Amino acid sequence: MKPALAFRQPHYPNSWQALPNGKVIKEAIEHELSFWWPKFFGYHLLKLGALSNEIAIPDCTINHRVSIGAKDTCANVIGDIDDLPMQEHSVDVCLLSHALEFSLDPHHVIREANRVLIPNGYLVITGFNPLSLVGFNRLLPYRKHKTPWNERFFSPMRIKDWLHLMGFEILADQRCLHSSLVGKVSSESLQSTWNVFAKSYLPALGSVYVIVAKKRVLPLTPIKPKWQLRTEFQPVKVTSMRSQKTKTKAS
Repeated sequence: MKPALAFRQPHYPNSWQALPNGKVIKEAIEHELSFWWPKFFGYHLLKLGALSNEIAIPDCTINHRVSIGAKDTCANVIGDIDDLPMQEHSVDVCLLSHALEFSLDPHHVIREANRVLIPNGYLVITGFNPLSLVGFNRLLPYRKHKTPWNERFFSPMRIKDWLHLMGFEILADQRCLHSSLVGKVSSESLQSTWNVFAKSYLPALGSVYVIVAKKRVLPLTPIKPKWQLRTEFQPVKVTSMRSQKTKTKAS
């Protein structure tokens, strides 16, 4: 397995318009997450990256929402997503949409999100599935130098392995958009016979994955050691010589 660390600085897109059919991808992610936003609760929601900032969350009960991104984005806070300017255990929900593919060290990005999440907080991750039509397009020579095929795609299984190591519970692993995302993709093409068949019988081959995980922190219950008490010292009673002489005279 190749290391997750990239050997060159990836180019992170500033908006969904910079990706092929970015608007279609964004709408598909919003549709998949529409079921989850009403289930999240808390006080603070954090969006990491410019793409996460543009994801609409209309039915979420968390009113305070903060986005972190680069200078040339519409983020509320200017900063790096792999070195978050946030306190530990300060965020209830963290959205990481299509950021791992364009990160220098994606594993460290997830660790930073884990650091700022409170216990039982939620982490939402979306990305391109390498085992799909989008991933197969990376094998074509003339696509290796085009965005997003020139970046690393990480499989959902690998992402879930990272999350399991950090103590997360996987609540959902959903796939959408059974399309190569080449050319212009319309809503009519997404309703084609192939898309209906693939969505019903080949759900794992969706081009975009959506993972929802919950941070679990098990409380440590101190166990008292079982002390083995020593038996009390009881000296043996020995009859003195004086008592024996008294008994001899009496006899």
